[in-house]
Amino acid sequence: MRLLVTALPLALSLALVAPAAPAPTSPVPTAAGAAPAAEARAAAVPRLRVRPVVRALQNPWDVKVLPGGTLLVTERDRARLSTYADGQRSTVTFPSSSVWVSGETGLMSLEVDPRFASNRRFYTCSGWQKPGGGHDVRVNAWRLSDDGDTATLVETLVRGLPSRTGRHGGCRLLIAGNGALVVGTGDAARGTNPRNLRSLGGKTLRLNRLTGAPWRSNPFIRATNTRKRYVLTYGHRNVQGLAQRRDGSLWSVEHGSYRDDEVNRLRGGGDYGWHPVPGYDESVPMTDQSLPGRQVAARWRSGNPTIATSGAAWVRGKKWGRLNGTLAVAALGGERMVFMKFDRRGRLQWTRTPRSLRGDRLRSVTLTPRNNLLVTTSNGSRDRVLRITPQG
Repeated sequence: MRLLVTALPLALSLALVAPAAPAPTSPVPTAAGAAPAAEARAAAVPRLRVRPVVRALQNPWDVKVLPGGTLLVTERDRARLSTYADGQRSTVTFPSSSVWVSGETGLMSLEVDPRFASNRRFYTCSGWQKPGGGHDVRVNAWRLSDDGDTATLVETLVRGLPSRTGRHGGCRLLIAGNGALVVGTGDAARGTNPRNLRSLGGKTLRLNRLTGAPWRSNPFIRATNTRKRYVLTYGHRNVQGLAQRRDGSLWSVEHGSYRDDEVNRLRGGGDYGWHPVPGYDESVPMTDQSLPGRQVAARWRSGNPTIATSGAAWVRGKKWGRLNGTLAVAALGGERMVFMKFDRRGRLQWTRTPRSLRGDRLRSVTLTPRNNLLVTTSNGSRDRVLRITPQG
C-alpha cells in the first residue's frame, strides 16, 4: 500500500523559563481557587462520543495511526504488534521472542516516522533480551513490509536504558516537530539513576531518529561521557507521557510515588528533582527543592494520593469547544481522563474530567489526523482502543 504522511510543522523550543509555582495538591486534579467564571468556562465542553474500535486486547500500551488510517498497536505483556484496518486485526510478525517482559516492562511505546510513505519506518521502545543473557530497555527502528505483515529490525538506536525487575521501565517516544526523537525513561527503581548523568534512567533523551546519534543541540552534547550527551532533562521518576504543544514546547507526564503525579514543561538541562536516596526512599518529594542547584517545579501535580498519570496529547480543533488547546492526560489508577488548560506561559488555569471517560484504566492518548483522540485501556483483559470524538 502506498501512503502519505507529512511532518509536524512545529519547531522544537526549549527556551529557558522560570519554574512555575507549585500546582494545587488536592487529590482531585482541579485548579483550586479558580474564579467562578473560569469554572463555568471549564464546564462548557462538548458531549464526547466514546467508541471501541479495537477489542480483545491485553494491556495495549500504545496506538498510532499510519497514513491511510491503519492503526498500529502494541500489547505490553503479549509482546504483540498488530495492525487494524477495515474492522480486522492482524498480527505483525517480528522477533517478539527477543522482547523482555517483566512487571511494567514489555513492548511499550510506538512512533511513526514522518516519512513513512517512503521509508516505512516506525520505532518502538521495549524491554529486550541481550544475546548471551541479561536484559535492558532499548529503542529500535523497524521497517514495515508493504503488505503490513512483517516488521524487520533496521537498527537499535539506543540501548542500555536500565532495567532490573521490570519496575519503572518508562518508556514513551515522541518525534518532535524538528524531527528529533524524544524518549522518556524510567528510573528502574534505583535511587541514584535520575540525577546520575551517566545513566539513561529517569531522564528525557533526545536523539537523531535516523542515526541514533545524540541530538546536536542537547545541553550536554560536549560531554566526554557518551550517555550524558543524550540527556535533555533529568531527575524524573517514570516518564509515561510526552507531548509537544503548538508553541513548540515539550511536556512530560510521570508517575508519582504515593503522591504527586506530575505534568512538567521541559527545559533543556533542567533538573526535575527526583532523588530517592539512600536506597529507594519514596517518602522524598517528587520535586525535592532541598537538593543542590535549581529544581524545575511541576506545572500540575495530583497531590495525595496519585491517580497514576500516563500518556498525554494536546487537543486541537474548534469542535472540541472549551477543550481545544488542553492537554489530555490519561490516568491508570484514577481510571479517568483529565483535560488540563494552561495559559500561554504554561500556568494551570483549570482541569476537567468528563464522566464519559471514567471507569477504565487509561494508558496512551494519540491525536488522530482528524483531531479525534485514540486511547488505550489497561485493565488487564478484554482491553480496547477507544476513539473519542466531540459531538455538536
